[in-house]
Amino acid sequence: MSQITITPAQRRELRAAAHHLNPVVLIGANGLTATVKKEIDFALKSHELIKVRVMGDDRTERENIYQTLANELNAAGIQHIGKLLVLWRPKPEDNTEKAIDPNRKAGPKNIKILKHSSLGGQKPEIKTVQVLGNQRITAGGIVKRAKVRVTSIKKKAQD
Repeated sequence: MSQITITPAQRRELRAAAHHLNPVVLIGANGLTATVKKEIDFALKSHELIKVRVMGDDRTERENIYQTLANELNAAGIQHIGKLLVLWRPKPEDNTEKAIDPNRKAGPKNIKILKHSSLGGQKPEIKTVQVLGNQRITAGGIVKRAKVRVTSIKKKAQD
């Protein structure tokens, strides 16, 4: 695979976006192993833009790692500054269309309700409640069912 080529303006924008990121993968004393490549590939699939920290002191070795990652993972090398490498690869488009049932309702959820005691020194009461898709919990911890929405006679006649 070959690395992605991007314009200087795109590179500048990606460098600015990567400024606040923390390194996702650390390359240690063993160097660039197959496991590290796999982890970087997974991080690129998840985040698009990542930072990689190389612990070695040899600058030429870091430069080789930078070029190898860009070439083998089909990524664009954005920046190599010190021991940090910034790589970018666009997320692959998900072509799997999920069949969504329009009549599907939200499933039940188990929610913990914490009720504090009116007396100061007692422990709060923890109660687990199952909430259905048409229910909600009020601020007081009471489960309320949603009201049935009534459509007007005019709208029914139009359908």
